[in-house]
Amino acid sequence: MRRTMPGCGGMHATAPAVAGAGAGGANGGRPHHGDGVRRSGLDWDGAVRLIRSADEVVLACHVVPDGDALGSMLALAQALRGLGKRCTASFGEPFTVPHSLRFLPGQELLAEPSRVPAVPRLMIALDSAGPERLGSLARPARAAADLIVVDHHATGADFGTVRLVDPSSAATAVLVDELIRRLGAPLTPSIAEGLYAGLASDTGSFKYPCTTPQVHDLAGRLLAVGVRPEEVSRELWDRAPFGYLQVLAGALTRARLERDAAGGMGLVWTTIGQADRDARDVPYDQLEGVIDQLRRTDEAEVAVVLKEDDAGDWYVSTRSKGRVDVGRACALLGGGGHREAAAYTASGEPEDLIDRLRSALRAADDTHPPENTP
Repeated sequence: MRRTMPGCGGMHATAPAVAGAGAGGANGGRPHHGDGVRRSGLDWDGAVRLIRSADEVVLACHVVPDGDALGSMLALAQALRGLGKRCTASFGEPFTVPHSLRFLPGQELLAEPSRVPAVPRLMIALDSAGPERLGSLARPARAAADLIVVDHHATGADFGTVRLVDPSSAATAVLVDELIRRLGAPLTPSIAEGLYAGLASDTGSFKYPCTTPQVHDLAGRLLAVGVRPEEVSRELWDRAPFGYLQVLAGALTRARLERDAAGGMGLVWTTIGQADRDARDVPYDQLEGVIDQLRRTDEAEVAVVLKEDDAGDWYVSTRSKGRVDVGRACALLGGGGHREAAAYTASGEPEDLIDRLRSALRAADDTHPPENTP
């Protein structure tokens, strides 16, 4: 089990900021600070100090990047280049930019994972809750002299030498925007477009509960720089080849509604096999929007789409409307994410995988009682 699904920021307390972290060095390939203490929380001073002292920075985001991961990484890469830094940005195999994200500026800074230095002096991991999310880039991340982790997931405290981690943030893009500001880099239209794509992606086009007044303030500032929201939205959500519509139709036809599952609040699920995609010549990375159609089901609190990848594994993507913590259930199955959006990867038959997920939902049940319950 490998991949997790990023989504809206969870309702976790923000870890306290830690100031004054110094630059670390290599220690037998293991990251550390000069005093040997790992930092957690929002160590802005430590991150800025490391970046300003570096001539070259390697950036990495999670495998199969979404709008927040790739948009945030490319935005930061462009900002660092503007500050005169040599910059390489990458993500683990399959090294293919999803079709819906090919509009993002800054992709000339992308490099195949094989071109990433084996032992980077400074590496920044974005939108990744742990090294396993980096795929083949986990090895250079572990070997880096210093590793800055920028994330809005509840990452493990032992990941990174300097951490900019805030689970209450709506998106990693929020943290990258603040980092760019603290570095003194100008907010150009190209940088703003990447940040806006990240913000819009992880707020579900500003409809998830993490859409706070601060989120709208940031969106407004990005629009003022020159972002065209209608163009970003069209690329992210409103374009698809005809073959995708046929795959979607098949997935909806196969959908099953289980009214008694998820604590009696309902589960709707479907599958998309590799053969379904191949028959319509639809790449795996174009399937992200299927679950947004499935989750509209009134009778189901939880929606699940099982998508078979090119290796024959199943990516189990889950969504909740708020009363069921799918993040906790997916964590029990080796994945993770947020309360309302999470995922994991597994092997086996879809019926067996759904059986395990039902059990995990029961084990993780911390739902609120129905409104008519005394």
